[in-house]
Amino acid sequence: MSNILFDEEQQKRLRANHWVKSVTEKSISFTEDFKIYFINEYNLGKLPKQIFKDAGFDINMLGDKRIEQCTARYKRQNKRIEGFHDTRANNSGRRIGKELSIDEENELLKKQNAKLQQELEFLKKMEYLARQAKKLKQ
Repeated sequence: MSNILFDEEQQKRLRANHWVKSVTEKSISFTEDFKIYFINEYNLGKLPKQIFKDAGFDINMLGDKRIEQCTARYKRQNKRIEGFHDTRANNSGRRIGKELSIDEENELLKKQNAKLQQELEFLKKMEYLARQAKKLKQ
């Protein structure tokens, strides 16, 4: 978290930007659309500060550390199965004593399946690389 605090005027200015989801004195949340826009621009070779500036943000107000942390977070989120979707809202933790509806159970199984498929692909690649390395040693 950045040490920069937003005063009331800065919060008001930030809320006026359509890329902002919410703002408090200590934090700012950006929309999923902004995160997608950011990654697309980043992949085109734009620098993070320039992307924020082009999106209408005062980069001095945000601060270097916050921009760096957002960049790292968005790159990580871009690799997730869920993408930029905020999973905290739907995370009910352990479901002790709670019956799942068929739709909830189906959604949970789909997510588990996607994760297992991703893990399987990773293991296949690792096995392939191990075989290649063994061939090179011979």
